Amino acid sequence: MTASNEYRFQVNLSGMIQILSNHLYSSPKVFLRELMQNATDAITARTEAEPGFQGEVRVELTGTGDQRTMMVEDNGIGLTEADIHEFLAMIGQSSKRGQQALLDGETSFIGRFGIGLLSCFMVSHEIVMLTQSAKGGPSMEWRGKPDGTYTIRQLETQLSPGTKVYLRCTPDAAHYFETEYVQEALFYYGALLPYPVILHSDGVQHIVNSESPIWLMEPELARGRRAEVLAFGERLLGEKFQDFIPLTTDSGRTGGIAFVLPHAVNLNAKRSHRVYLKRMLISEKAENILPDWAFFVKCLIWTDELQPTASREHFYENEKLEDVRFELGDALRKGLADMAESQTERLQKLIRLHALSMKALAVQDQEFYAMIHRWLPFESTRGHRELGELMSEGETLYFTTTVDEYRQIHHVASAQSMLVINGGYIYDSDLMAMLPLAVQHAQTERLQPDEVSMSFTDVPPAERNQYYDALRLADSALQRFRCRAEVKGFKPADLPVLFTLSQESSTLRALEKASEESTELFSSVLGSLSSGISSAGYSTLYLNISNPIIQRVLTSPDAQMTPIAIEMLYVNALMMGHYAMNRQELEVLNQGIVRFIDWGLRANTDRKGDA
Repeated sequence: MTASNEYRFQVNLSGMIQILSNHLYSSPKVFLRELMQNATDAITARTEAEPGFQGEVRVELTGTGDQRTMMVEDNGIGLTEADIHEFLAMIGQSSKRGQQALLDGETSFIGRFGIGLLSCFMVSHEIVMLTQSAKGGPSMEWRGKPDGTYTIRQLETQLSPGTKVYLRCTPDAAHYFETEYVQEALFYYGALLPYPVILHSDGVQHIVNSESPIWLMEPELARGRRAEVLAFGERLLGEKFQDFIPLTTDSGRTGGIAFVLPHAVNLNAKRSHRVYLKRMLISEKAENILPDWAFFVKCLIWTDELQPTASREHFYENEKLEDVRFELGDALRKGLADMAESQTERLQKLIRLHALSMKALAVQDQEFYAMIHRWLPFESTRGHRELGELMSEGETLYFTTTVDEYRQIHHVASAQSMLVINGGYIYDSDLMAMLPLAVQHAQTERLQPDEVSMSFTDVPPAERNQYYDALRLADSALQRFRCRAEVKGFKPADLPVLFTLSQESSTLRALEKASEESTELFSSVLGSLSSGISSAGYSTLYLNISNPIIQRVLTSPDAQMTPIAIEMLYVNALMMGHYAMNRQELEVLNQGIVRFIDWGLRANTDRKGDA
């Protein structure tokens, strides 16, 4: 039996720090956040041991240039010598939770991985920590270096309970130690902390975070402090907001303010919100804490129940986060519903600015749709109108399912006084289909392009017989395009032709177009599918007898000119309807122009010869 030897992994601490800098943390500037989080956890621990204890964090800047030094002090629980050996000598160990608490995501503390202090090596070549445990024992000094070595010694003097961390900046990190930057960063990370964060620099003392607003614990109170809340949002989020909606979950352990963005946003825009865990900023780019449809708001969220990732810049996607996301979305939905009942002008203004978001929510929530439907805007043959205005006409609301379908028929439908809504934009056709379910007495109907012809006027048989020969030539010319010609009367009179597709002909046309652009093997497969479509796969070219061009074509004595004119009218109808043309149709377009020029020149030559 072969003997086996057991070895221990060797960790290159300087290499690990490089990994932290480049991969785990978004920027070296997070060192200050890590120090603040450690201070916050220390104060939390002491508060739990001594109810009513008042915490405080002090930051002091001294020196200039690359001799600039920062001291971060808290009056929290502190560390004993045994704590230092156990928790500062082992990477990945944390004093702030048991194993089960880590798995469950339940803890009173922010730091959970025992690596936060290492981030300080990104801006300093040495970390000096002085600490005194509130449990008693001697005061201790710990000095750590990025090569993995550290020293511990007892101090001769007795310090007050708490911890002081000293950092001297490296030359390339000096800007992180400038007074203005540190002051802004401290507010950035600790604006919601319930105890003072005090900055000492150049002989001046400044309390960075003002007194915590009362509505932080009870977001509903924000409704009565509108100006204060809007100003607070502008300071923290950097935008001037006009409106907001308070948020809270059923447990009350997560709350916030959803600030309505003062500008329209793209559907694909990143949805980033600022989230505070235990009152400390944990993420400024949390993208998964609200539902996707809530992209019209930018939120301040505070929580004590979500589980941060190792970088402490995001949250684990788990069942707890799903519950919180649902409840925050529900709170936002209820806030909009309250506006619909009592503050309709506010809601109308919001909908005009963020119609797409409102439609996204309405598709998911029929009850909400019923409350706000009358203010949702749609494009129609009566112009861009709110749905309530269109419904007041008392007509059936016809709608298309694609923008192309709407473009193909809107001129004709408008001329026939048909009310048609463009359902081709995202959510619009779904909302039209849902409307009768959400609103009593509402009537909607899906409109196919070929159904517009039902409002056309038939040509009397006697008059139709006059065009028999011309129509036979037209059908013959269109046969190769699987299209038939029909003579009808319709408005507007200046529209000579209208091309329409049945569902079968639309499918066939799409297959033929795809076949042209595919490989030989795939084209043969598409060809097999096309052959299975019946004669119902024919499209129709309606010739408007009210149009003078059509009258001339149908009564022309030149039998050679009629097929050329019909083919040109056919491809013109395709272009007007925004249909993609296949190779055969493009060839007709190009050749038809040349043939008309030749035909015109030949006719002109014949006239000169006769003269």
